[in-house]
Amino acid sequence: MPKTAPLFFIARKTLLQKATVKVNDKRYIRETTQEQQIAAIIAPVAEDLGFHLVRVKILPDNGCTLQIMAEDDSGKFSIGNCERLSHEISPILDLNEPIDRAYHLEVSSPGIDRPLVRARDFARWAGHEARIELRDMIKGRKRFRGQIEGADEQNVTICLPDVPEGADPVHILPLANIAEAKLILTDSLLEAARLEQENDPALDDDDIETIKDNSKETD
Repeated sequence: MPKTAPLFFIARKTLLQKATVKVNDKRYIRETTQEQQIAAIIAPVAEDLGFHLVRVKILPDNGCTLQIMAEDDSGKFSIGNCERLSHEISPILDLNEPIDRAYHLEVSSPGIDRPLVRARDFARWAGHEARIELRDMIKGRKRFRGQIEGADEQNVTICLPDVPEGADPVHILPLANIAEAKLILTDSLLEAARLEQENDPALDDDDIETIKDNSKETD
């Protein structure tokens, strides 16, 4: 039987703004087959708790680490929420055994420079800079870095800062073609986070996000 030894450490949580995209809840992110299988196991559990799965990633850290990012409707994820989700998914992962070796389970919020995985993420973060990598090339390129102009249920619009004279800086990218997307840590993003913390004194650097680390060992 797997053995669990919980550990904790603190990091910063994400900042979210109001979104205009509400219908399309599909995640657009590149994951391995194994990560997709784990996501299929975890997502319904998270939803039953009122949370949303952001990302599943298997990392080589500490031998093997299963990283689960999640958030609530507001984009926040408290210490208590991390504990609740970890408590619920741990026995299910033990039962399904999606990883055939010892691993550490980390449950966390996405962080300030968060992954953007849903249409509403791009809508919420319009006006901030992001880095986007596509699965297939558009106009001869896969990687885009610029300001998010907006998003709907099918596409995200991004404006590139440096383009050749006469070239259109605005690109419309299909969400279905996105492999990875992430906010870029900029002064404006940090300022937005600072203002949110001022508006909500309950947010504290020492009590913002917990990553729960469970050592899973097999006999």
